[in-house]
Amino acid sequence: MATLQFTPPSGRHRRESRTILTPVRCTAERQALFNRIAPVYDNLNDLLSLGSHRVWKRMSVSWSGAKEGDTVLDVCCGSGDLAFLLSEKVGISGKVIALDFSKEQLQIAASRQREQSRACYKNIEWIEGDAVNLPFSDSSFDAATIGYGLRNVVDRKKALEEMCRVLKPGTKLSVLDFNKSTNPLTSSIQDWMIDNVVVPVASGYGLASEYQYLKNSIKEYLTGWELEKLALQAGFSEAKHYEIGTGFMGNLVATR
Repeated sequence: MATLQFTPPSGRHRRESRTILTPVRCTAERQALFNRIAPVYDNLNDLLSLGSHRVWKRMSVSWSGAKEGDTVLDVCCGSGDLAFLLSEKVGISGKVIALDFSKEQLQIAASRQREQSRACYKNIEWIEGDAVNLPFSDSSFDAATIGYGLRNVVDRKKALEEMCRVLKPGTKLSVLDFNKSTNPLTSSIQDWMIDNVVVPVASGYGLASEYQYLKNSIKEYLTGWELEKLALQAGFSEAKHYEIGTGFMGNLVATR
């Protein structure tokens, strides 16, 4: 693993954006949770991270290697932050497919897209789907991202296998999420922040119980080394995990 601080990166057919909403089968409880938090998800992210999540997301998109004209995939796209950043990378000649299992999150993302004036944002297509059963052909994408999503997938290896399958050989997957630190001090601070900052703030939005799951989800997640190992088992040729955000966040970069 490596610890890295942020360094800004150096930079087919155009189709009108559309939203595809089709029912999917997945873990109902987790799907319901993300549907409930959708209306305040963006506000809470800004408040709880003091805006730092925007920097981490830019880092993650840079690590994906997405470039002008590429066709790229954002899995577990939520309200669309990474998808919009990817769109800026691929430009009006590229294409972004953004997939999530929460219909409410996708509706918010599509609403944000309609409110934006940048031409490149029209290249985003929102699809309701399951991370462990991606509805795409093999070797379809030039880059892929998944932000704060892999931790919430029940079968993580299957999700990684699916993302590996749909990527073209030699391209990259960038996985941003909370870091399950092996440093006892970092873990203790992380737990304290969740108990004394995250949950109390979320309770102000009536979502205390929805955010209490966060601590357990991090404890049940994988360390950086375990993520690297799992990515290789899923078919990637290389995998490297970076600790960012003073060790509280992590980003896995895996090469197909």
